Amino acid sequence: MPKLTRRDFLKTLPAVPFFKLAWDGMETAVSNIQAQAQNSDQPNILFIVFDTLSARHVTLHGYERDTTPHFARFAEKATVYHNHRSTANFTSSATSSMFTGTYPWTHRAFHLHGTIGNGMIDRNFFSMLPNEYHKVAYTHNLLVASLLHQFGGEVDNFVQTRDLCLADEQFADRFFNRDYSVAFWGEETALRTGATSPGTLYLSLFDRLNRFSTKNEIETRFTEEYPLGVPSLHNLFFLLEDAIDWIGGEVTGLPQPFLGYFHLLPPHEPYTPRADFFEMFKQDGFRPVEKERHPFGDNHSQGELNRERRLYDEFLAFTDSEFGRLIDMLEASGIMQNTYIVLTSDHGELFERGIRGHVTPTLFDPLIHVPLIISKPGQQSREDVFSQTSATDLLPTLLSITNQSIPEWVEGQVLPKISDTPEDDARITYAMEAKSNPKMAPLNKVTLVQVEGNKKLIHYKGHRANNPEGFYELYDLENDPEELTNLFDESDAVSSELKEKLDQKLNEVNQPFMR
Repeated sequence: MPKLTRRDFLKTLPAVPFFKLAWDGMETAVSNIQAQAQNSDQPNILFIVFDTLSARHVTLHGYERDTTPHFARFAEKATVYHNHRSTANFTSSATSSMFTGTYPWTHRAFHLHGTIGNGMIDRNFFSMLPNEYHKVAYTHNLLVASLLHQFGGEVDNFVQTRDLCLADEQFADRFFNRDYSVAFWGEETALRTGATSPGTLYLSLFDRLNRFSTKNEIETRFTEEYPLGVPSLHNLFFLLEDAIDWIGGEVTGLPQPFLGYFHLLPPHEPYTPRADFFEMFKQDGFRPVEKERHPFGDNHSQGELNRERRLYDEFLAFTDSEFGRLIDMLEASGIMQNTYIVLTSDHGELFERGIRGHVTPTLFDPLIHVPLIISKPGQQSREDVFSQTSATDLLPTLLSITNQSIPEWVEGQVLPKISDTPEDDARITYAMEAKSNPKMAPLNKVTLVQVEGNKKLIHYKGHRANNPEGFYELYDLENDPEELTNLFDESDAVSSELKEKLDQKLNEVNQPFMR
């Protein structure tokens, strides 16, 4: 080890007062946090939601690639829910279930740009937590922004997406903030090619040229750091590092108790890992199980799916590293002593059966099995929960830990290991996809999932005109976690019983819309 010379020592002397100021400032911040915590009877609640994060790609849940070492580190002083499922396979629907504690058939936000039905808007955890909570929210995902706009003044500090972006070419909220959801959808429909052609050729061309110029400038600036381009979606360009830095600084200065909901886009596509994670799994020898093309599969080859999976895993590893950096900041601040930290996702991603992504009628487990890891205030050891849990459980759990009553309309239940709630091995959870079904109508074109114990039943209904009743798939998740063997046989007692339960549930949720 090199020795510190007298000259080196003298050079450092002028900096000593600044180091002392920095240290004194950190001590003061920690003292302030501890004082606020002592004056509050309620815990803080901090959500970190990473979009499109499948539990099937998380090392903690048995994935062969070491994608998430920092999730694993966090889990050592937290409660891990091993069988936690989303209620849907895309953002609007799945996030609405987290917010409202209800399934998509109740909140009705089951379209791609869906919003919560009018009768459910004020039934969310921002409005239902005690008034003493200071509520702050931020999201990279404009679909989530649409939902947050619905909650009006319930969020004390709703930070605009563009505030943490390198560039933002959206204008809906600038001109039509009170009608954001409609304006956002109108902007996308008029200017951008998606499921349909843009509504205006001239403005669409202008928009495309403008976006190309912006993207070019940003990617040139960050070409070494992000070889595949910086993270982006919906004409937004951002750095995850900026959001993590901001959250780490923001929460330490919030009035306590607070509810912070931070919904960050990675590892959502496009999969653009930072240079130090790019190609880290390229030669690792991992080969995923090849699965038969599904009737709803697209024309993606296995080679293409494997490459996209690798990029997703590398982007996830980068996301995990940034989460680790955030946890280090929170631990140093002392705020974890009075804070529930909830790490989860809205839905997953699929690279199999000819399907890439999550815009699909299918609901295989890589799409709906998502991580849920909760660190309770001051928790020092790991707990594991293996019973079925659902995204609908988050709202009743928050109500429980803040000593609020749980309304009858809530369809979730308090999570095990929170407030001494035991595991429920008889629990049945559901998920659904109904992007093409009218919003306020019976579910006639829908994919429904029912999970009871290790049995998972899927009903594809109304997707084919010549077969409106559709077909069923049944999987044994304990013995066949890859969902390779369809066990459904209506003449079999188990299949028949499970089908009867799911059909009964569908009839039940359709009743209010039957004429």
